[in-house]
Amino acid sequence: MDDKVTILLVDDDIDYLFQMEMNLKNMGYHVITCESRKEGEKMLQKIRPDLAIFDLMMETEDSGFILSYKAKQKYPDLPVIIATAVASETGISFGLNSPEEKEWIKADLYLEKGIRKEQLQKEIEKLLNR
Repeated sequence: MDDKVTILLVDDDIDYLFQMEMNLKNMGYHVITCESRKEGEKMLQKIRPDLAIFDLMMETEDSGFILSYKAKQKYPDLPVIIATAVASETGISFGLNSPEEKEWIKADLYLEKGIRKEQLQKEIEKLLNR
């Protein structure tokens, strides 16, 4: 039986998806990738990952929020990271710093894309060990 941690990675940017998949595999994780929110939703019906990383803007500007919400409904204790470039692309900024933000953003961590591999691994380990 494979005891590797399984990470569900959902992003519509194929290049970013491939790069992240390789980085996560090199860290020793089993990675399942999906290219859309809808694909991610279908995968969540089939498997229960140990952690999920969702892009924010896919089919719609809030696809990552919707996917995170649905994932948390099905698996309330599933650690979810939203990784996005929304701040650099739109100037819109948000986080998980206030109770209000934590109430409507059903994620455990918000990361701007471009995070260093070492930092990503540290954040994943923190979420998995809580």
